[in-house]
Amino acid sequence: MHLNDTRAWNRFYAQGTPVDIEPVTGSLNDLLDARVAEFGDKDAVSFFGATTSYQQLGASVERVAGALLELGVNAGDRVALVMPNSPQHVVAFYAVLRLGAIVVEHNPLYTRDELEAQFVDHGARIAIAWDKVAPTLQSLSEQARPSTIISVNITRAMPLATRAALRLPIAKARESRAKLTAAASGTVPFARLEKHAPLPASHPRPVTTDVACLQYTSGTTGLPKGAIITHQNLWANARQGHAWMPDFHRGTGSIYGMLPMFHSFGVLLCVIYSVETASRAVLFPTFDPELVQAAAKKFPPTFIPAVPPMFDRLARVAGQGKLDLTQVVYSISGAMTLTPAIVNRWEELAGSMLNEGFGMTETSPVALANPFDKARKIGAIGIPFPSTDIKVVDVKDPTREVAQGQVGELLISGPQVFQGYWNRPEDTAAALLPGRWLRTGDLVVQDEDGFVTVVDRQKELIITGGFNVSPSEVERVVNTVPGVAESAVVGMARGGGAEVVTAVVVLEPGATFDDAAARATAQEHLAEYKRPGRYLIWEELPKSLMGKVLRRTVRDTLIADRKATRATTPEG
Repeated sequence: MHLNDTRAWNRFYAQGTPVDIEPVTGSLNDLLDARVAEFGDKDAVSFFGATTSYQQLGASVERVAGALLELGVNAGDRVALVMPNSPQHVVAFYAVLRLGAIVVEHNPLYTRDELEAQFVDHGARIAIAWDKVAPTLQSLSEQARPSTIISVNITRAMPLATRAALRLPIAKARESRAKLTAAASGTVPFARLEKHAPLPASHPRPVTTDVACLQYTSGTTGLPKGAIITHQNLWANARQGHAWMPDFHRGTGSIYGMLPMFHSFGVLLCVIYSVETASRAVLFPTFDPELVQAAAKKFPPTFIPAVPPMFDRLARVAGQGKLDLTQVVYSISGAMTLTPAIVNRWEELAGSMLNEGFGMTETSPVALANPFDKARKIGAIGIPFPSTDIKVVDVKDPTREVAQGQVGELLISGPQVFQGYWNRPEDTAAALLPGRWLRTGDLVVQDEDGFVTVVDRQKELIITGGFNVSPSEVERVVNTVPGVAESAVVGMARGGGAEVVTAVVVLEPGATFDDAAARATAQEHLAEYKRPGRYLIWEELPKSLMGKVLRRTVRDTLIADRKATRATTPEG
């Protein structure tokens, strides 16, 4: 019998973690109402020190839902949210859901063109947006532009002293991309919605299988598309996360919301998991270690979900004695590879485990993680969550499982697996196989204990000399070269369908690049066809707001630079 048929990996679960979670039977609004009833006086949200109790959060949700109903929002309608992390973001999220409508999250730093494409796709006629972004939405084409824009001034949720003194870093970042007006005319202030009469209690409530969110993702291939996520998907994933961390007791924790809520990782862990665990969500509009230091003085973190660069920066701050991590019970990292160096530095300062997890928007988003147990394996993405099954299959024939220890594509099945892509039946059919098995597009290896290690994304593999090269594998070697802080490895076409393995590196402050040492390191650890043929030095690598290196952007930049060079070089 195959290892995956028996879930034999569950013997490595932390004590108290069940093999299966209790099935979800309600909606996310039922979850919130239950926490309001049991933990009404406890803090639900903290923002620059200003707190909102669960009772206050629940009341605000009902008032904003009442206002949205009056504005014409009905069950099944899409409502766009375009704002940074803030209490208003949490209220808007649950208010939209309360009406049976669908939340569509957007990055508030997106360009007009990026927003245009998504708004045309989902067709939201109402948007709740950061007031700095409202002018961009107003500039969209008639086909894309929402008929009603509700503008949010997030500083209204801050203490009075902070409002006067603080200039938000995220605002500065936005201003660097476009000149903004202070406020948009022709919008409805969110503050007005907060004063509306509550939604009548008799208004129909959402049910388990209703769509809760459209989360835009590139998926396994192609342009961004809306992943359809239900109330069941999100609540089930929150329950799985709670089961994974059994020592995180309801009503006792402070979860640090540094991950952006418009990302599936942030939606789950900062908006829904915090309510599942009746925790205080300490929100940050952008990641800034100084803001984290200030917040920790009042509400020390007990659970930190983040990405490796965030953990690295916070550990360095803590190492300087500026941040106390000793009350952290759990830390979980995702989106990119977590290195042993970061793990060791963090755990030495916090005294608790930092583990890597794995997921994608289509799994709401977490599907596997290292257990919070001594059995964990640093470098692996871990083992499946409770109620989750996996297969490792032949890329060309996904009906055939590969032998243990062989590279194959990871398939996932579980209550967190999404329902498909919005208005894209062909993409849905390609991603969801019979039996609701999700094709992840990730190439992995599973060991004899069931632990999974990612080799690479199919679409990022480099083809050279007839062989496939994993960028991640090469980057792990390049990053060990003295003076290298981080790297991105991509393939550059050289004719005949082959590619040159190209390493773009960023150096530690004050360091110089030793080409001979880099090539000697590659010779020692990599087969000849995997070794970089070129090393390029950049000051920084392009990254998503999650801190993930954007290899595709690196490659596109190199291609554009090469074309520009050819265009300006005289022919000889």
